[in-house]
Amino acid sequence: MPRVCFRLQVKPELIDEYVARHRAVAPAMLEAIRDAGRRDYSIFLAPDGLLVGYYETDDDAASAAALAADPRTQEWE
Repeated sequence: MPRVCFRLQVKPELIDEYVARHRAVAPAMLEAIRDAGRRDYSIFLAPDGLLVGYYETDDDAASAAALAADPRTQEWE
């Protein structure tokens, strides 16, 4: 099973907003992630805004395409 790790940089002035919005992710978005085939999804945010994410999936390209086409993803973003 492929494991995927990614990193992003949250702008320092947006860290508080990022944390507030992700404190309670919409249940529909969590369901969309699962439906797209991503498991064990975790996000870690360092105080300086470095974000590291991890998930497992059988097919990352198919998972990304499913999320991109899912209206729940579009609503969340």
